[in-house]
Parts: sequence; C-alpha cells; structure tokens
Amino acid sequence: QVQLVESGGGLVQAGDSLRLSCAASGRIFSTYTLAWFRQAPGKEREFVAAVNWSGSRTNYADYVKGRFTISRDYTKNTVYLQMNSLKPEDTAVYYCAVRVTGGLGPGAENYGYWGQGTQVTVSS
Repeated sequence: QVQLVESGGGLVQAGDSLRLSCAASGRIFSTYTLAWFRQAPGKEREFVAAVNWSGSRTNYADYVKGRFTISRDYTKNTVYLQMNSLKPEDTAVYYCAVRVTGGLGPGAENYGYWGQGTQVTVSS
C-alpha cells in the first residue's frame, strides 16, 4: 500500500508561482512512477506531469510544458510540482498519483494510488 499526501495549494494571481509537494509513504519501489493530475470543476481529470523514481525521465502535458517542473527527492519520498507563470485556466484540484507498473504515460487508469488533492486557484 502507498499513501500520498499533497500540500502547497492556495490562491494566487495570474503570473505567480506555486510549488506543490506530495509526500509518499508505505511500500515504495524504484520502478514506481510519480505523477500529478488535475481536475477543474465540470471537467475530467487530466494529466499534468510524471517522473520516474530515479528522476532521470519526465513527461509533461503540452499545456504546462515550459511552465511546470516535476521533480522528486528520494531521500524524503517526496515529489514536487513547481508551477510558474500560472494562468486562470490552471485552476483545479491537483492530485498526486503513483503508477506501480512503470512508464510515464498520461492515462489515469494506469495509476493505482491517489492523494486527496490540493486546491490551486489562480485569479486573473
């Protein structure tokens, strides 16, 4: 079992930056993928970014590429999402997720563990 706890969300203005954290606990293996998804009101959950456990490979959705950076600190079992140049359309609940089968694909169905989410609101 894996437990995930997100933190760092809040209310910011357009153009501001925010860093989300996700602390993982439980049985964590080096083959796991860590990812961030988000869900805006009335919309489906969508992929944001993923990183493999070693941190050597990443994958980003086109709509955040160049603005968001995913990273992990394996000494703290924590994954981060640095969000810069935030836009109102980035407003959503952001979820941390773990994929045990490896790979960096965006399909939510491949991620078996989820955190409770943290709200990010970007005002214009």
